[in-house]
Amino acid sequence: MYKHTDVIINRMVVVMNFNTKTVSKLIGITNRQVDYWDKTHFIKPSAQEATGYGSTRLYSFADLIRLKVAKTLREKGISLQKIRKSLSYLKTHMPDVEYPLSDLKFLTDGETIFVLTKDSQEIVDTLKNGQLIFSVSLGIIVDELRGEVKAHHDSKEYAVKVMKNKYQVILHADTEDGGYWVECPDLPGCVSQGDTIEEALEMIKDAINGCLEFLPAKKKTASIS
Repeated sequence: MYKHTDVIINRMVVVMNFNTKTVSKLIGITNRQVDYWDKTHFIKPSAQEATGYGSTRLYSFADLIRLKVAKTLREKGISLQKIRKSLSYLKTHMPDVEYPLSDLKFLTDGETIFVLTKDSQEIVDTLKNGQLIFSVSLGIIVDELRGEVKAHHDSKEYAVKVMKNKYQVILHADTEDGGYWVECPDLPGCVSQGDTIEEALEMIKDAINGCLEFLPAKKKTASIS
C-alpha cells in the first residue's frame, strides 16, 4: 500500500512536489485562494513554505488531497468557518490524526460535517434524521488526483517546423517551477522552456534555429517528415 505522498507514474513510485500554479490547475482553485489558505493557516504546504516575496511554495501529493477535500466540501455548501471548526474539533478529540482532511472520510448534508469513524452506530443515527448525506470519498479523490497528476506529468511529443524542416520535440511539465520545458532529441542539448505549451513550442523553435547555426550542413536536415 502506497502512502498519499507517493504517486504512481508508469508503474514507478515517484515523490513529487507542486508549486502554487500547478496546484491551482490540478485542484481547480485560483492562485489567490491557494495563497489565502496558506496565509490563514488553513492548508499550508508541507514540502516547502514560502519564505518571502518571490519564494516558492511546494505542496506534496497529500497536500493536494487536503485541498481537494476542502474544495469539495466548499462546493457542497460548507463554509470555510465550519470546516475550520470541524478540524479544530478533530484535532482536540482525535489528536493521533495529524491531517484529518486527507486521513478521514467526511459526510455532509450541506449544513453539518460528519466524520466516518469505527463506530457504525453513529452513522446509522445520522441517517435516521432523514437528511440527505453526501459522502466525500477519499479513495475516489486520491485516484482522480493520481490520474490528473500522471496526465500532467506525462511527456508529450510535438512536431515543430524550422527552416522548412519538421523536428520532433518532447514537452515536459515542470511541477516545481511551473510552466513547461521542451527538448529536441535530434539535437542533443537543444532545450528551452515557457510558461505555456504554446510559448514553450515557440521558444524551442528559436533554440533549434540557434543550434542549427553550429551544425554541418548535412545534419541540418535531420528532421522528421
